[in-house]
Amino acid sequence: MAQKDYYKSLGVSKGASAGDIKKAYRKRALKYHPDHASGDKAKEEKFKEISEAYAVLSDAEKRKKYDTYGSDGFQQHFSQEDIFRGSNIEDILREFGFGGASFSGGRKMGGGGKRFSVNPESIFNFGGGRQQQAAPVKGSDLEYEISLTLSDIATGTSKNLSFQNPSGGTETITVKIPKGMITGKKLRIAGRGQPSPYGGPAGDLYIKSKIIDDPNFKLKDFDLYLNREIKLTDALLGTQIQVPTLNGKQLSLKIPPGIKHKSKMRLAGNGIPHMKGSGKGDLYVEIQVAMPKKLNKKQKQIIESLATEGL
Repeated sequence: MAQKDYYKSLGVSKGASAGDIKKAYRKRALKYHPDHASGDKAKEEKFKEISEAYAVLSDAEKRKKYDTYGSDGFQQHFSQEDIFRGSNIEDILREFGFGGASFSGGRKMGGGGKRFSVNPESIFNFGGGRQQQAAPVKGSDLEYEISLTLSDIATGTSKNLSFQNPSGGTETITVKIPKGMITGKKLRIAGRGQPSPYGGPAGDLYIKSKIIDDPNFKLKDFDLYLNREIKLTDALLGTQIQVPTLNGKQLSLKIPPGIKHKSKMRLAGNGIPHMKGSGKGDLYVEIQVAMPKKLNKKQKQIIESLATEGL
């Protein structure tokens, strides 16, 4: 169902007074009325649009429900006949000498004798066409943010969640957290949101994840990042180091001779599993080359001898 911005249709703000709304409609109705449209279908459609907007925003109760539930919720509860019922649109148009608007799809509109023909299913057909059945309005959705560790999202887990339900009581449910539920990902639990104000289905509960900072690993999307420090001689000559993983295993990583400070090495497939589908992120190890802050006498002599060799 297409979203309808009634305020935009009339060119008024959400805080507009009843007088401002009526004034805006009068101005646009005079411009777009079919008697002035000269067969311009776009203007006729615009006239329908602004008339519907005015019918809603000029009625305090309808406007309140539109502001509360938005376009989708409002249109689910109100049929097009409901929208125009009780409006004073015909009175306003008579002030311009149009003789009132026809909302039955077959009568003349205005003194000029032009017939404003509309589709039987249009918003102006309340006489002979099929009446739109209002669908029940769904209740509002709720959102609950849950804190998870990297281990939680690497292996999957179950969490007991306690929250206040719409009736005011405390409710506890067990939620299965899938692998790969990184920050921002959501789980939907149908029917656990707010009850419908009109007897429709309840809204849904969305569980949103937030990952707790880890002392060792950093997370970016599904990739993990880890720092590992090696000695200057190991950077020059090469070495083998052990790299921890979230599942407690140790991986062997070969460091090539001459590696530069802050070089990143990738261990493919050792990151976080994707929440949907197969595959995993990667584990990136950033090599930190430790530079000695102070050399003893022997170390200094060795470095000086290396310098004489052009190193």
